[in-house]
Amino acid sequence: MPSSDTTNVLRLSEVSSVELKSLLEKYDLQLIISPLNEAIPGSFWGDEEAGLIHNKVYARLDTPIHSIFHESCHFICMTQARREQLHTNAGGTQDEENAVCYLQLLLCNEIGAITAEKMMGDMDTWGYNFMLGSCRAWFEQDAKDSSQWLIDHKIISNDETPTYLLRQ
Repeated sequence: MPSSDTTNVLRLSEVSSVELKSLLEKYDLQLIISPLNEAIPGSFWGDEEAGLIHNKVYARLDTPIHSIFHESCHFICMTQARREQLHTNAGGTQDEENAVCYLQLLLCNEIGAITAEKMMGDMDTWGYNFMLGSCRAWFEQDAKDSSQWLIDHKIISNDETPTYLLRQ
């Protein structure tokens, strides 16, 4: 849930849905765009936050990009057994949650209108909570364990390149 003025947070309407859908399809994810005046199916937080049901990520044009990436990365980082039962609440451990945040910062660079810098700022603006006070400080100084988690689960390679594999 947002903690401050979120008017400058990047929204789905500001990026190429074709590029985003293409990236998500590499992970067997489908992006479903709901009408602006309707509730988003599978949204844990409600309002304009992305929703997740099985392999479908639901969003509206006013959904923040960080929310779409976050829910998508939950799908990528969870076990197959959890993916099969997935509806609204992604769950997971703290280590997995940290890996989700790390992965969204890597994957966002694959969409032309998004940079990790912008994603970090949007995550801070929205109220993501990091021990070092900001997403950037966490990513640069305290996230090696998250990178290693992603490597151990074959989600990224040793050089932090996405493998486009789901956690098994």
